[in-house]
Amino acid sequence: MQSLMILESSSVLQFVENAVKAAATVEVIDRSPLTLRDAILREVGNVTRILFAPPQELPIALFSEFLNDARVVADPTPDEMVHSAAGVTEAFAGVASTGSVCIDVSYQRTGMVSLLAPLQIAVVAAETIVPKPRDLFRADMLGGKGLWRDFVFVTGPSATADMGPLVRGVHGPHKLHIIVVR
Repeated sequence: MQSLMILESSSVLQFVENAVKAAATVEVIDRSPLTLRDAILREVGNVTRILFAPPQELPIALFSEFLNDARVVADPTPDEMVHSAAGVTEAFAGVASTGSVCIDVSYQRTGMVSLLAPLQIAVVAAETIVPKPRDLFRADMLGGKGLWRDFVFVTGPSATADMGPLVRGVHGPHKLHIIVVR
């Protein structure tokens, strides 16, 4: 049991280090509704609207305190989708070697919420952080969830250097904040 905890801890540490190198911000918190609410609200500041896509893997009860905030929109109109400052989604996995989160873009509104707001907050469970990207395509890792999902690897905020200097936020969020729940 202790070796599993050491492995988990080293995977989380490697994940955090690589996510930060990719220009994301990361916070590791204890798994509780109040702690998660506080972490999300601290990051969004005084924005007036926060999009929320319901989780598929994490229990919805973990988000219960956050959902009590009047700024949270769980069933947004198209106008609310386009004019929201922050979006909160679940990441069903993380990759330690790259600092990437894995977003299931076909589950309800997760894909849209993860792309439209200037600030994306991805919540990932520490135990779902795998060592390498290829691990997501193994049947024996995470119950094979990577094999039957339409997902993207998100590594830092959206960026491009197609036409010259690096520009952030061109194809998606300007900022990625990851909350790892342990």
